[in-house]
Amino acid sequence: MGFISFYPLVSAILTSFTDQRLGVLAATKFIGIDNYYAAFKDMNFLKSIANTMIFAFCAVLLEFLLGFMLALVLHRHFLQRIRGVVRSLLFTPMFVTPVAVGLMFRYMLNVEYGIIPYLLRTLLGVQVDFFSPSLALFSIVLVDVWQWTPFMLLLLSAGLESLPQDCYEAAKVDGAGAFSTFWYITLPLLRPIMLVAILIRTLDAFRVYEYIYTITRGGPGIATESIMYHIYRVGFRFFRMGEASAKAVLFAVTVLIIVIIMYRTLRRYEEWV
Repeated sequence: MGFISFYPLVSAILTSFTDQRLGVLAATKFIGIDNYYAAFKDMNFLKSIANTMIFAFCAVLLEFLLGFMLALVLHRHFLQRIRGVVRSLLFTPMFVTPVAVGLMFRYMLNVEYGIIPYLLRTLLGVQVDFFSPSLALFSIVLVDVWQWTPFMLLLLSAGLESLPQDCYEAAKVDGAGAFSTFWYITLPLLRPIMLVAILIRTLDAFRVYEYIYTITRGGPGIATESIMYHIYRVGFRFFRMGEASAKAVLFAVTVLIIVIIMYRTLRRYEEWV
């Protein structure tokens, strides 16, 4: 674990203070915090951070809401006989590799020969370019939602099935309605599972790369360029490894701060409730 985690982290931090270029390591010089200073002045880098934040917020929110609603529906007693079959079908997208998903949606959403724009033209009479500057990032969000909503469904379904039934029986005896039972029993008991699901998916959403690489390559322009794809371009296409390492360190610190804030906010809300 130390070799595959600690060593690369330390190596990236040390490299971020140099002007190292891929292929000319012998000419590497120590330049202090110049890479960090340049990163804050790089508008493409700042735009990629904004894209990543928007993507992560929208994707995780939609996945949580859809996954929670599906979990509540499948938890109903009248679906017990077909619950296993329905879950198996819904979990299928989660087991497809992200690269395959990206390639699939790259062709399905193509405005000229994609099946989805064709159906919209045929059935609704509207022409939608999913890869236009205004819709491209949201299209990537929808791809992520399609693949990873089952993950939310999996965790939340397991949480619902593990809730103690004596609380519901007591609420039923006291005459509590369906909404009161859901609001005062289900939500508080399920909140730790919600916290874990949101944190895991948020961390994963921040690392979005495969969809960007296979579908848009960051385009049009830099409308969908994520921070991971930006770091890849700087390091492995422009060969500026020192600059790429500095941006990777800055992004890691940013994600760490955001996760800590999210965790403490949700925990405080849980204690307050």
